[in-house]
Amino acid sequence: MWLMVVSVPLLPAIFMVSGRYRAKAAALCRRALSWALRLLRGRVCVRSTHAFVFSKCTHGKADSVLKTFDLYADTHPSLCISPQTAEALDEAVRRVRPSRVLELGMHCGYSSVRLLRLLPPAGRLITVELDPLTADLGEEIILVAGFKHTQFQVLTSSSAEAIPTLHSFLEPDNGASEGLSLVLMDHDPQQYLPDLLALEGEELLSSSGCSLLLIHRNQRAEGLRGILDHIRARPDCYCIKSELQFMTEVFYQKESARVEM
Repeated sequence: MWLMVVSVPLLPAIFMVSGRYRAKAAALCRRALSWALRLLRGRVCVRSTHAFVFSKCTHGKADSVLKTFDLYADTHPSLCISPQTAEALDEAVRRVRPSRVLELGMHCGYSSVRLLRLLPPAGRLITVELDPLTADLGEEIILVAGFKHTQFQVLTSSSAEAIPTLHSFLEPDNGASEGLSLVLMDHDPQQYLPDLLALEGEELLSSSGCSLLLIHRNQRAEGLRGILDHIRARPDCYCIKSELQFMTEVFYQKESARVEM
């Protein structure tokens, strides 16, 4: 009873504060609901995609796995990149011929399989996926496509947590780190710039040259403004090679390496 008596004089202030922050609280609730729905839809999509590809593809054949992914995407919502983006990705990988590749954002393993099938025999893919379910099912699809654990590594964590640990996965037999020669960013666009800065800070990008492939799934590059501003402000290290509807390709090379060349 005493609590009610004490609270009565405070009611006007409580209503005033609740009214002032009602819009913000509603916006936060909408954002939380939207995030939860995206997560739920994403998990349903991952399960459905995995079940279809696993049951319909020819095991041990990477091209069959990719064709089955495309067949699924023809009739179902899919997290896989579009056919146009896939072709641009293949063209970039064939041109760069990378030996050490980092993929941020696994998405059922579709891009992972595309990358792995074009790497040299000694090439290695590190793919980072935040969601444990997606990471597990994507890893199984990579194995179904015929690749071995010696060719790839799946890290189940956020990109921010994974990047500082990458040195241990990039050590070749001679003990000298080669660095990453290609980075595919297909996760949260808000993380593109922080992750690039982290890769720079950890000196993980190959000094002799590294291609950055930035996926923008909303068909526009506005979400990449932060990272593109950073890149344009560093002409000594970066140049934009191509800007497509769904993907931007950037080339990184240390200034010292350019002078030597």
